[in-house]
Amino acid sequence: MAKVELKQPIVQEISENIKDAQSVVVVDYRGLTVAEDTQLRKALREAGVSYKVYKNTLVNRAIAGTEFESLKESLEGPSAFAISKDDATAPARILAKFAKTAPALEIKAGVVEGTFYDANGMKAIANVPSREELLSKLLGSLQSPITNLARVLNQIAENGGAVATEAAPAEEAAAPAEA
Repeated sequence: MAKVELKQPIVQEISENIKDAQSVVVVDYRGLTVAEDTQLRKALREAGVSYKVYKNTLVNRAIAGTEFESLKESLEGPSAFAISKDDATAPARILAKFAKTAPALEIKAGVVEGTFYDANGMKAIANVPSREELLSKLLGSLQSPITNLARVLNQIAENGGAVATEAAPAEEAAAPAEA
């Protein structure tokens, strides 16, 4: 069997993995211990991120003509790829957090929702909260005025319909002046 025929299924696998991906992050994993690598893979798997090591030449073929083609400049030396189809910022967040405890892990670059980011850009992306966190913050900010309104209405009901204690004496003082 020719070498090309052996490599074609791997290129096809890479193409399938990145086809619907929201983000792909390229990292240099040299220097990680087996325990660290296992811990990293577990954290990524729990977040729904696939993490694989591929040959750079095969990845070059798979990303040709896709939105991830800009990663070609980053494909030097040993490279591992974190691919997420659900949460665009999850790979960057997890890898950056893990890199703090394992300095041997180096984020090279990535493409998030079609935009290329270098190592510094990926660090900035890592600081973006997850979609769930953003939605919960939005819900909290929307819920706050409603909660305050409910408290005010509750206080009005408890006071027997009196609007405010300061406004009532002012109205009473104004009423005798008119009479």
